[in-house]
This record gives sequence, structure tokens and C-alpha cells, in this order.
Amino acid sequence: MHATLAALEPCSLDPQDWAELRQQGHRMLDDMLDYIAHIRQRPVWQPIPDAVRGAFSEPLPQHAISLSDAHHRFMTQVLPYAGGNAHPAFMGWVQGGGTPVGMLAEMLAAGLNANLGGRDQMPLEVERQIGLWMRELFGFPASANGLFVTGSSTANLLGVLVARTHALGVASRTSGVAGQGAQLVAYAASSAHSCITKAMEISGLGTQALRTVPVDALGQMDVAALAALIAADRAAGLQPFFVAASAGTVNTGAIDPLAQVADLAEREQLWFHVDGALGALAVLSPAQAPKFKGIERADSLALDFHKWGQVPYDAGYFLVRNGADQLDTFATPAAYLARHTRGLAAGSPWPCDFGPDLSRGFRALKTWFTFMCHGTEQLGAVVDHCCALAQHLKTLVLATPELELMAPVALNVVCFRYRGEHPNDLNNEIVVRLHESGLAVPSASTIDGHVVIRAAIVNHRTQAQDIAVLLATTLALGWQLSAPTPQ
Repeated sequence: MHATLAALEPCSLDPQDWAELRQQGHRMLDDMLDYIAHIRQRPVWQPIPDAVRGAFSEPLPQHAISLSDAHHRFMTQVLPYAGGNAHPAFMGWVQGGGTPVGMLAEMLAAGLNANLGGRDQMPLEVERQIGLWMRELFGFPASANGLFVTGSSTANLLGVLVARTHALGVASRTSGVAGQGAQLVAYAASSAHSCITKAMEISGLGTQALRTVPVDALGQMDVAALAALIAADRAAGLQPFFVAASAGTVNTGAIDPLAQVADLAEREQLWFHVDGALGALAVLSPAQAPKFKGIERADSLALDFHKWGQVPYDAGYFLVRNGADQLDTFATPAAYLARHTRGLAAGSPWPCDFGPDLSRGFRALKTWFTFMCHGTEQLGAVVDHCCALAQHLKTLVLATPELELMAPVALNVVCFRYRGEHPNDLNNEIVVRLHESGLAVPSASTIDGHVVIRAAIVNHRTQAQDIAVLLATTLALGWQLSAPTPQ
């Protein structure tokens, strides 16, 4: 009896001294605001010392340490060795820089600890408002429905899954893909993100069902080649069902001819999906929006608020023209998810009916704060600024004899290389040494077998001075690595 009563004694994880926690919390908040405010004084990235890495091989802790000690470890062993995408000289991959507003909103969301799988709660209304805004931004109809996910890799997967169910019918959820008899085939350009291939694998259709469409000299999907592939597959008795176009390819920023792909998809009755992870939010800019004509005709769209939207990670989004297609794919009745017209279990349908997740964080809040506190005009200006910096970098590359521009610059991605002997090895080494210098972080990529230095300008903090440092350091490293070895 005593053991049972002892087990009922309070065992809360709340602090015994709220004043002490509040004081420590303010220190932690101040440290993060200082980190962002003075980020230019830090290296973009630095190698992790063996001792620091080794410290995180310790066994599972049985006994508590103080919050201040844990905070100290974070500040000395984690923060200095992060990936660096908040830094203005980070241009290596398509990652946004985040904002102080988003950081504070994330703190509010964590404190609320809301589970947005469903039920009648105001956080879901915040998420639904984002859905209304995205319908407005992309010109989708009232039937459209949106869903927050981790990122566009997941959103692109959901696009394949919803299109698959749409093609095979709801009965395929019971019988499976093989039970329907039809062999589905999908299409994406050779420049499409690898997550499209992974989505085909996860969906059970397999990579053998994905046709790779050639691209033209601008890196855009060749629509005539797409039409020929579709015709050949139909002649072979296969069932084309899905085409993915890119609103900004990850490697070069090229934009597929969305309107032309939409026309073909409509004629052929294919599901038209747009991977807008890199560029979809460029429609926030009136100057850039015309480049994306046709995106409003997509059956589904993947995008990332944590890229050009500058929302802290993670905040991906999946938008579907007809929300009923999502319900057909994911809604599952369960006794423990019973719905009511009143009480907390009201508000059906729930987000868990539109995707695979039942447990979901409040990603919508930091996105809502970002749009409310900055507005579309300011966010669109960031897009314009990034594109202008890309054109500035392109101009400098073209004016520098030691450098060579390796791809057209459609948006915010510039691919170039240092000329010299054994250029692939040379440019790979330049990129590594740029990282190790802490001065700039581009990435190394490959175009037609050529290793290139790829600068993806996504961060709202990036300025012309960061472009200048990138080029100056690249030229210095290129000269150093190409200099004849003294005899």
C-alpha cells in the first residue's frame, strides 16, 4: 500500500524555483539574440575538434545537471560548430537564414506544446489561415487544402501518394498498387531533385516507373521530349499518371516551362505536380512572379517556408488543388479519433486526415509571425535582393578571366569555376578550403561532368560585401593551388 501511495507522490518536471528558471531563461534568450545580432563576427563554419565531438559519446545520463550547465555546454560545444546557414556568407545549399521573429515564435509554440494532429483548438485555425494565404498567393481554388510538413522532400512524397490514389482509386488503399493491375509511370526532368526518385521508391512504384525527361540549354524540361515519352509509354500499354515540374531546380535555379507542362498534363490527364522548394515563394516578388506562370494550375505544390520565406527550420508545406484527393488518400477512421460536433473532439476534418502524421508540431505559428511581422512586400523584397546579388555575382564572374560561368542564372543560384589544369580536382579543393577558411561557404556540384562552385543566395542577411569576399577568397585559393611547385 505504501509503495502504491509513494508512486502517487508529485513528480513534476517543473522547476521548484521559477524565479531562478526565469533568470536563466532570459540569459539563454539574450545569448541567442546576441548570436544573431553579431553573427558576422563569427566564421561561417569551422571544423569540430575531436574533443568536442568525443564529448557527445557519453552514456545515457541517469542524474540531472543544472540548466545553466547544460546551457554552457550548448554555447561552448554546439553553437560554435553549427552548419552556419544563419550566416550571411553561407551560400552552399538552399537554406534560409531564419529571423529573430521566427525564433521567438518558435519559443511560444514550444511553450504552448500544442499537438496539431486535430481537435478543436485555435492553433489549427492559425494553420488554416496559412492555407487561405497560400491559396491566395498561388491562385488556387477554394477547394484547395494545405498541410505543414517537415520539408519539400515530404511534400513531394505526398504529391506522388495523392496522385497514385487519384489514378488507381480509393480501393487501392486496400488492394495495394499491385492489386490494381495497371503499371503507373511518372515523369520528371533530369534536373529534378532526388527526392522525386525517393518518393517513387517509397510509394512502391519503384524507380523503374520514373521517366527522366531531358532538359534544354537553359536547364528546363524539354516538353516535346516529355510528350514523346508519354506517347511511347501509352503505346506500350502503360498508364502515365504524374509529371513533376520544378519551380527552380536545386542545382542551377532553372524554372521548367510550367504553363507548357500544365497544358500537356491537362491534355494527357496527368497529375501536374510542382516542386517549388527552391523558387515557389519567389511569387512574393511582383518582378519574379511572371517567371512562374502556370504554377496556379498545379494539382499539387511542394514548397518550403524555411528557404526564401526565412522561417526557422523546419516548415515545409504541401498544397493540393482539391482537398478531397488528400482525404481519399489519408483519412482513416479510428475509435480513438472519434469526432464530435461539440467539445474538444470537434472541428473535423483534422490535419491527420490530410497526411500521414497524427502528432504534429505548431509549425504554423512561426510562419504566421513571419508573414504578419514582415509582410509580403518585405519578403518579396528579400527575393528581389537575392536575385540581384546573383546577377551581380554573375557579372563579376564574367568580368574575371580566371573564372568561368557554368550555367545560366535564372534566379538566385550561380554556378562557376576557377579555370586551370585538372579543373574538377581544383574546384573541389577550392570549395573545401573556402569552408575551412570560415569566410564563405558555397557548395561543390556537377554540371555535365564539370565540378562547379555553386553559390545559392537565399539568406536575407547576405550583402554585396559577402559576394566580394567569396570571389576574392576563391581567386586567392585558385592562384595558390595553381601556382607551379618550386623545384
